[in-house]
Amino acid sequence: MREMTLVLQHPGTVGVMPTDTVYGLVARAVDRAAVGRLYNLKQTHQPGIVIANNIEQLVQLGLKRRYLKAVEQFWPSAISVVIPCGLELEYLHLGLSGLPLRLPADQSLSKLLTQTGPLLTSQACPKAQLPAGTIAQAKTYFSKSVDFYIYGGDLSSRQPSTIIRIVDDVIEVIRQGAVKVDETTGRYDKV
Repeated sequence: MREMTLVLQHPGTVGVMPTDTVYGLVARAVDRAAVGRLYNLKQTHQPGIVIANNIEQLVQLGLKRRYLKAVEQFWPSAISVVIPCGLELEYLHLGLSGLPLRLPADQSLSKLLTQTGPLLTSQACPKAQLPAGTIAQAKTYFSKSVDFYIYGGDLSSRQPSTIIRIVDDVIEVIRQGAVKVDETTGRYDKV
C-alpha cells in the first residue's frame, strides 16, 4: 500500500485499480493535471465519482459540510450521492455544479484513501465501451497511456456503484447499481 500511495502522489498520475465495486480509472482528486488526464482517457464530459475515507477529506477538498452531513447515512457503502459544488471544483464536476461522492466500505481501499486523500474514479473503459472486468481488458483499452495497473482478480460479475441525488427530500436514482435503492420508499440495503 505504501508503494501505491507514493505512485499516486506523483503529479499527473493516472492508473487502473479495483475499487469497492469495479475496476476504476483513478487519479488523486486534488491533482488537476491527473484529473484532466483521466477525463481525456475516458473521452467523456460526464464527471467521475470522488471516493474518500471520510467526510473530513471531502470538506478539505472544498465540499460543504452541510451537504455531506445531510447524506452521511448512506455511507460507507456502494452508494454514490451527487452533491452540489461550486466553481472551484469545476475541474472535477466539468461544469455540472454537482459531483457524485462515496465513502467505500472496503477496508483496504479506505486505508489507501487515508494515505492518498480523495480519488477521482470512473469505470475503467473509454466512453461507449463496456467496463473492464479484468486487468487484461483494461490494458486493451488503455495500454501504456496509464501509469499503473493493480490486479484485483476478475471483477466482471460486479456492478458499479448506485448513483443517487436528493431533490426536495426525495431520492432520485440516477444509476441503479450494486445497492438497490427504491425511489418511492427510499429504502436500500447497505452492503
